[in-house]
Amino acid sequence: MVIRKIIEINEEACNGCGICVDACHEGAIEIINGKARLVRDDFCDGLGDCLPECPMGAISFVEREAAAYDEAAVAASKAKQAAFAAAAHRHAGGGCPGSAMRTFDRSAQAAASAPASSAVTCESQLTNWPVQIKLVPTRAPYFDGANLLIAADCCAYSYAAFHQDFIRNHVCVIGCPKLDMVDYTEKLTAIIANNDIKSVVVTRMEVPCCGGLEHAAVEALKASGKFIPWRVVTFSLDGRILE
Repeated sequence: MVIRKIIEINEEACNGCGICVDACHEGAIEIINGKARLVRDDFCDGLGDCLPECPMGAISFVEREAAAYDEAAVAASKAKQAAFAAAAHRHAGGGCPGSAMRTFDRSAQAAASAPASSAVTCESQLTNWPVQIKLVPTRAPYFDGANLLIAADCCAYSYAAFHQDFIRNHVCVIGCPKLDMVDYTEKLTAIIANNDIKSVVVTRMEVPCCGGLEHAAVEALKASGKFIPWRVVTFSLDGRILE
């Protein structure tokens, strides 16, 4: 143990967005119970790449007794994660059924007649698969001429008519920046830049961490160099449209 400069995270100020997790190249920070936490003192190099990235100003430097920075342990951890990612990529490239691209022709679907009980039925409006941002290809036939819906994955559970009001007539991609702990900007930029996208709708929940998805979508639109109509719709936790 040595006295050295190391980061400190103010959990009261932290909104759990996870941006600092991506900024920390050593893997010293994780999101635990909705808050960023320094989980390995020996993984923190004290350079503070995470400080300027925090939108809440919740990270600062302190000097305290801590384990010395262990470069070898960091390298070993990175190698392990790289091996895991490579194995996952090989599995997906080998034809994982869950990642295979599919298109559903909803226009050919006959309208279902009301059942005898007169109960209301709703049909899926999803026209593409996969839908997870991390899994969708950056180029696909269903993107050409599409109205793109970029949705936080909780939206469909909060807003009852999500299929009819938002997925309908849209190609849908979903994600959660808090759980995926990635920056979607590069992937979304490639999708918008490499395809003939006609419009973009971003749907998000009112919780702060959903701001990461909105931010990524807006930055992707800017980086794509295209000028296309776009809007953001925010849902309350109890399923109302706020804006």
